[in-house]
Amino acid sequence: MVTAVVGANWGDEGKGKITDMLGEESDIIVRFQGGSNAGHTIVNDYGKFALHILPSGVFYDHTTSIIGNGVALNIPDLFKEIQEIVEQGVPMPKIKVSDRAQIVMPYHILFDQYEEERLAGKSFGSTKSGIAPFYSDKYAKTGIQVSELFDEESLREKVQGICEKKNVLLEHLYHKPALKVDEIMATLAEYRNMVEPYVCDVSAYLYEAGKEGKRILLEGQLGSLKDPDHGIYPMVTSSSTLAGYGAIGAGVPPYEIKRIVTVVKAYSSAVGAGEFVSEIFGEEADELRRRGGDGGEYGATTGRPRRMGWFDAVASRYGCRVQGATEVALTVLDVLGYLDELPVCVGYEIDGKVTKDFPTTSQLKKAKPVYEVLPGWKTDIRGITEYDKLPENCRKYIEFIEKELEVPVKMVSNGPGRHEIIHR
Repeated sequence: MVTAVVGANWGDEGKGKITDMLGEESDIIVRFQGGSNAGHTIVNDYGKFALHILPSGVFYDHTTSIIGNGVALNIPDLFKEIQEIVEQGVPMPKIKVSDRAQIVMPYHILFDQYEEERLAGKSFGSTKSGIAPFYSDKYAKTGIQVSELFDEESLREKVQGICEKKNVLLEHLYHKPALKVDEIMATLAEYRNMVEPYVCDVSAYLYEAGKEGKRILLEGQLGSLKDPDHGIYPMVTSSSTLAGYGAIGAGVPPYEIKRIVTVVKAYSSAVGAGEFVSEIFGEEADELRRRGGDGGEYGATTGRPRRMGWFDAVASRYGCRVQGATEVALTVLDVLGYLDELPVCVGYEIDGKVTKDFPTTSQLKKAKPVYEVLPGWKTDIRGITEYDKLPENCRKYIEFIEKELEVPVKMVSNGPGRHEIIHR
């Protein structure tokens, strides 16, 4: 049985906590896409952690954590993260890395920075962690797969080709120092020694685990609206954020993914540039940002203040649809207890017409939010674990969202702690 935990929005929905919670009843947890460009904040018995590349289930001693072939693998980041959690008292996790995963190279990170500098005001809002250059190389077939680290002769030949091509750009487009074959080979030798104990044929491992009836959890990064095909292109990430990609990025059959838990935030937030119809500004936004998340709405990787907005039913319904959501986990509901009323964006007005369907980016630029306002509950709900004990207006808000999403809300998170959750 394979379960996927994915985001419906712009990322930052609180997936880390939900994965951490579902990890309790899982045997294997797989990261299937993305790299260390986005983080998950997790609060548990060991403390508070910001994970970037490790799956959120590394805190359990009964789980195996897997870096799937679809991940942008930054090897030094992975090892730094393992060391950090072990130093904080977490038992050494069981980790496997796909021999088909590809490696984020130091030059990917440099190219990311150089390109952002070159574009200046017209940048794509990158986290400068090498993700777009990494995936560009992967699809241009000049990436380096983990398995290639173990054949030095053909690796050197490949690196020579990479340097030839990239040095033209470095010299003529960016006016930066050239890459040197020997330096890159030395880095790759270090990477090989670091990763060697963990390398595994992950697809075969998961196939056997599936036959044994093991419970597999796929962990996605970011959310539907950052997907390169279905999101707010070009302000998207470079790998698919959808549960459907879990089959590819982990190497499991698509028909095995039976449960798709789609995480939806009780209000909206986004890091970085891009269209965001229900965005709010000024004091109203500052107040929500201050109260939001655990310690405020700031990116777990970048520390950037997130852009804030009211709940967007149009974007969230679309986000659930493209994920194939079988159920919704609604997060950070406890944050909204200070508000007298709660606007919900139920439609987009584009050129004088109201639509409930999420449009492509060029149309989205013209969209204005159409709000329906619900009454607030004006009380702190943190710590409530039974649905019936929630204030009536709070239940009405959840049920209104559920009707708009057309997917059952099975979990309601009302605090950052592992067990601050209501099961419906």
